[in-house]
Amino acid sequence: MALSPRLDIRQTQALVMTPQLQQAIKLLQLSNLELTAFIEQELERNPLLEREDGERGGENAAEAAPGDSDPRELPDAPATEAPLLDGMTESSAADGMDVDYDNLFNNDSAGDALDGEAFGQWSRTGGSLSFEDGESNLENTLAGDITLRDHLVAQLNVDVLDPVERLIGLHLIEMLDECGYLIGDLGELAERLGCGLDVVEAALKRVQRFDPIGVFARSLKECLALQLAERDRLDPAMAALLDNLEMLGRRDLQGLMRVCGVDAEDLSEMIGEIKALDPKPALKFDTAIAQPVTPDVLMRRAQDGAWLVELNSDTLPRVLVNSRYYAKVSGVARNKDDKTYLSEHFQSANWLVKSLHQRATTILKVASELVRQQDAFFRHGVQYLRPLVLRDIASAIGMHESTVSRVTSNKYIATPRGIYELKYFFTQAIGSADGGDAHSAEAVRYRIKALIDSEGRQVLSDDRIVEILKAEGIDIARRTVAKYREGMNIPSSVQRRREKALNG
Repeated sequence: MALSPRLDIRQTQALVMTPQLQQAIKLLQLSNLELTAFIEQELERNPLLEREDGERGGENAAEAAPGDSDPRELPDAPATEAPLLDGMTESSAADGMDVDYDNLFNNDSAGDALDGEAFGQWSRTGGSLSFEDGESNLENTLAGDITLRDHLVAQLNVDVLDPVERLIGLHLIEMLDECGYLIGDLGELAERLGCGLDVVEAALKRVQRFDPIGVFARSLKECLALQLAERDRLDPAMAALLDNLEMLGRRDLQGLMRVCGVDAEDLSEMIGEIKALDPKPALKFDTAIAQPVTPDVLMRRAQDGAWLVELNSDTLPRVLVNSRYYAKVSGVARNKDDKTYLSEHFQSANWLVKSLHQRATTILKVASELVRQQDAFFRHGVQYLRPLVLRDIASAIGMHESTVSRVTSNKYIATPRGIYELKYFFTQAIGSADGGDAHSAEAVRYRIKALIDSEGRQVLSDDRIVEILKAEGIDIARRTVAKYREGMNIPSSVQRRREKALNG
């Protein structure tokens, strides 16, 4: 058979990741904060997208005729609430709360409260009785948060007069971390400033007396030593204790008594003084505001006892496609590039709105199934948490496991028991000792912590915990108990016994 080139036409089917599908997958795994940032970028990039403000106003209201309908297209919005159990009813809109604020102002002049002499003296010092004065701003009278740097620089300007030491002190302040510890090499600082290392160390000792005591320390030992020296408690026995902090961490009380040369009573008092110190003295100046978690899904109990699950409307992006603007601009477009540009952005805007609608529907469907399967947890507590894997939810709602994984990542649900990440409800299964239903790993951790918290003077070893759990029908190995205990930062039975003996 001779070999020769030829042309063939074949028709095949293959799954291709189109850009639209990639965008839908990307939107599905974004958190509400990341989704908000993405929508803002799209609103700036695509002129055919606009934000839904609830009511149309401004130019849009002026352009719309009284009988015209809103030309902006939006697919049917997903039901933001899903009934899960029998007897569930649809939620009604929250009733508005009318609040009447009665603002009463005293029109009497401030000068009426002052006698003539006092009023004249007050006005001569620059006081003003008019609220219209630009300098009389209430916001200027509010106290701001003082940072650690401002607090230390203020002390440096008062206590250090030598310009060389003041310059070194400013550099040392810039070398502090958030806990107040000095990071960096003093030798490099001395070389950079062109001075001797002894000069830098002398300036360091000077600023180590600043408030709060313990800042500018280079180690935990030095931080605690500075605070003890301020209290005149840095005797040789205490210095020996600071040199062996690792023994204190191991609760090796007998070894510490030998090293420090003290008895059990004195050692207990010394350890009490150590516990009263602040290992991170600069954290009191931490003004960073912890951002609360905004839940994506809200859950509440209905009057008949069933659960109602709904999407949090505050986290849902509201964007619309401005079809009127597209029709108006595309009608005057003449060249091919303009028409292609408008067509591509119109399709992109429609696909984005559709993807957001699908994302909301998928999140609600997954959250509803999670609540249904973990009903016992929400009613009775963490000890009733069921073992659950992604496959269980995926098979119940007819989706792929990867889709469920993306939906539950960085998504939170507000429940009567608190705010949880959706990933929290997926736990490993631990077999039952009597052949019954499996137990959730999270429920077992909760049970181990409860046993240790209530052990009292009789310290429970890991083997003893295994025996108790097996008597309760939980088949678990000792190494698993040790792993769960260490994961909860609970010391071993030996360390707990030493600590109880130390505390008397």
